[in-house]
Amino acid sequence: KPGEQKHAKEPSSLQCMHLAVVACGDRLEETLIMLKSAVLFSNRRLCFHIFAEDSLKTEFEKKLKEWPSSYTKKFESNIYPITFSVGNAQEWKKLFKPCAAQRLFLPVILKDVDSLLYVDTDVLFLRPIEDIWHVLGEFNSSQLAAMAPEHEIPKIGWYSRFARHPYYGSTGLNSGVMLMNLTRIRGTHFKNSMIPGGLTWEEMLYPLYQKYKNYITWGDQDLLNIIFYFNPECLYVFPCQWNYRPDHCMYGSNCRGAEEEGVSILHGNRGVYHDDKQPTFKALYEVIRDFPFEDNLFQSLYYPLQSKFLDTVHTLCGRIPQVFLKQIEKTMKKVYENRVIVYLGANHRY
Repeated sequence: KPGEQKHAKEPSSLQCMHLAVVACGDRLEETLIMLKSAVLFSNRRLCFHIFAEDSLKTEFEKKLKEWPSSYTKKFESNIYPITFSVGNAQEWKKLFKPCAAQRLFLPVILKDVDSLLYVDTDVLFLRPIEDIWHVLGEFNSSQLAAMAPEHEIPKIGWYSRFARHPYYGSTGLNSGVMLMNLTRIRGTHFKNSMIPGGLTWEEMLYPLYQKYKNYITWGDQDLLNIIFYFNPECLYVFPCQWNYRPDHCMYGSNCRGAEEEGVSILHGNRGVYHDDKQPTFKALYEVIRDFPFEDNLFQSLYYPLQSKFLDTVHTLCGRIPQVFLKQIEKTMKKVYENRVIVYLGANHRY
């Protein structure tokens, strides 16, 4: 009507994709390389939520400002202190790796964020984040989070052999890459082994930890496995190429999705970016780390990567280079085409 303000819905291409990470101790560089891989390949705007110790805050701000403006305009970043809303903060901080339990509190802290992708610091994106972000739209009415299995083969999986607590499915879940619909998490009462009527996410965390703390090995990941053991209908399981780890190739290739489509998200757990046990993973990390932002992707990233891979063929992971290269090659072609089309389109008008 005349005089009334019209509220247009923001186009999906302009909406922020929220990416959260928790960094403590010596994880500054690893986190920055992860964020760099996200910015290099994504076309949509990103919102970084970085939870870090006070000693790292200034360094994060300084390093992110050093990136060229053509990339800094693609994201906004927020840096938060490490805080735990319930229970003993020192206990939470010491659970598994320093500060890892912070991720359990994201639904409580980020009250204004509807959905986000959480990743560990040792993750690298080999294709645009929007490709995994689309999975949120595939959730059914009860699903509120997505993770990949811890292993593909129960007889060699860790949980199926050693776990002393409940875990999801036949092999458990790996929580290094986790999509979360925070709005749904905040509004759900979760079944559990303590109170029949169900508990909210925040109410559940500390009692759950107290009950199982003598039985868990992998900290927050084990707690998430326990939660989704009792609430399997709440979980969307995505395939292994979205959380590809050394376990998927170091004993022989066992991630069919990666063989067919290529690795989408690389997860260098076991510290493989920083030792020589899995040189294929280390090669990817070093090439993205050393890539000058505004250089040609094929010349300064893809070709050096191919060259480094030649030195890894003595390992089982190194014998399947196409698994690591397929998605990254496809992604770079898209980035290149987008830039050429934009450039030609701009010139065509004059």
